Amino acid sequence: MSFSILRAGVLALAAFSLSLPALAHEFEAGNLEIVHPWSRATPAGAKVAGGFFKVENKGDTPDRLLSVGSDIAEKVQVHEMTMTAEGMASMNEVTGGIEIAPGATLELKPGSYHVMFIGLKHPLVEGEKFKGTLTFEKAGTVEVDFVVGPLGGTSGHGTMQ
Repeated sequence: MSFSILRAGVLALAAFSLSLPALAHEFEAGNLEIVHPWSRATPAGAKVAGGFFKVENKGDTPDRLLSVGSDIAEKVQVHEMTMTAEGMASMNEVTGGIEIAPGATLELKPGSYHVMFIGLKHPLVEGEKFKGTLTFEKAGTVEVDFVVGPLGGTSGHGTMQ
């Protein structure tokens, strides 16, 4: 075996092993798969932060995200951001939960549905993780880890979506 083929194989294996933590950042609750919960780092003194993730319903019945909790903040709410007819952004707490249809994916992301951590107890630091609890109508409660990405990040993995 030539050195260049061996070197290419070692580099491919290293690249694959570096991707494993990202693949493992999934959680399950019943027929639901929660994919990559994340938040942005916050500057010192910030009192709010957003939280984001995807929920895939792999079952054949609908479920509903009812609430999100975490001890990093005094209050945690699920919000929806919409645009008014005048082009102004409006953010409101979601009441009654958000349905996840069978076979569908609910994505909580910047500029749409998202979690608001209100009254942060400390700044969120890039590279750290914190615990959160998601409660679903049928699947019940599941504990997840939110990964803190960079300040201004768009996906929790640097600035890539």
